[in-house]
Amino acid sequence: MLHLFRAALSAMSRQVRHAAVLALGVVVGVTALAVPGGARAEGQLRVAEQFGVVYLLLNVARDQHLIEQEGRREGLDIKVDWVRLSGGAAINDALLSGAVDIAGAGVGPLLTVWDRTFGRQNVKGVASLGNLPYYLVSNNPEVKTIADFTSRDRIAVPAVGVSVQSRVLQYAAAKQWGDKAFDKLDSLTQAIPHPDATAAIIANSNVITAHFGNPPFQQQELAQNPKAHIVLNSYDVLGGPSSATVLYATEKFRNENPKTYHAFVAALAQAAQLIQKNPELAADIYIRVNDSKIDRGLLLKILRDPQVQFKIAPQNTFGLAKFMYRVGAIRHEPKSWQDYFFEDSATAGGS
Repeated sequence: MLHLFRAALSAMSRQVRHAAVLALGVVVGVTALAVPGGARAEGQLRVAEQFGVVYLLLNVARDQHLIEQEGRREGLDIKVDWVRLSGGAAINDALLSGAVDIAGAGVGPLLTVWDRTFGRQNVKGVASLGNLPYYLVSNNPEVKTIADFTSRDRIAVPAVGVSVQSRVLQYAAAKQWGDKAFDKLDSLTQAIPHPDATAAIIANSNVITAHFGNPPFQQQELAQNPKAHIVLNSYDVLGGPSSATVLYATEKFRNENPKTYHAFVAALAQAAQLIQKNPELAADIYIRVNDSKIDRGLLLKILRDPQVQFKIAPQNTFGLAKFMYRVGAIRHEPKSWQDYFFEDSATAGGS
């Protein structure tokens, strides 16, 4: 399989090649997180993020030092460490091992770890990273809907069975064939970081024929491969704009670091306001923080898309939560979205 991706990498554009190389370097660095971290005092914060525009709120907070600024308002000097991983499984492992304090991943991984830690570490959501549609893109012209996938197809997702892309695909399968067949397409999925999957789709790979990604990777695929087309939009499955990617933490961290926690959430709200008011500055920040070669015009088009909404209150997450409980993916039944999110005035009015 590796030699096929190397071949794909050689054929893709410079900007995607750069992103893929970055991804491989990050994956190699994951081993540094394997050693559990010790207890952290107020003023120390470790944040785990992943790839894509969905993490722009964190990019802005980092570049503009918003967390540190909010900390000083609390009378606290905050030192922030940033780490980038790929896939909800790796993110959850890092959080539960104590290697990070705030985890960034999809609603699927949040619900999985919330269920797993119920009554113990009590992991819950901190905030949303905004509402952004996720596209299932295929380079196979015969695939128009999920019903057209065959055993010859392979669908790239960041984490098989755990990532929000995997869960949304399962939800779509349940709507297509019934709850008992919710995992009908699981055998076709493979865990591949977004940059690598994008490289394969752009290079028109016949091994990876679809990618359930996120911005900007899905837009790069559609722009650079004429055969690439949208098979599924996450908004259609979830019933409208939804917070696919979120941040979460343990109850212990929140309780023992109230000033740091509050500064972090306040910084996110500031970052959301900056992006809404000045998308051009936000685009420059994304390119700078990620050392990205993405076309700036394409990035601005994404940020100005009416379907893209940067806000920190979670939206439209409960349908997926109910589905995951219904099919046995989680054991504890959430009665509302507030069961798996911490109560916070900044995120009030969520769903």
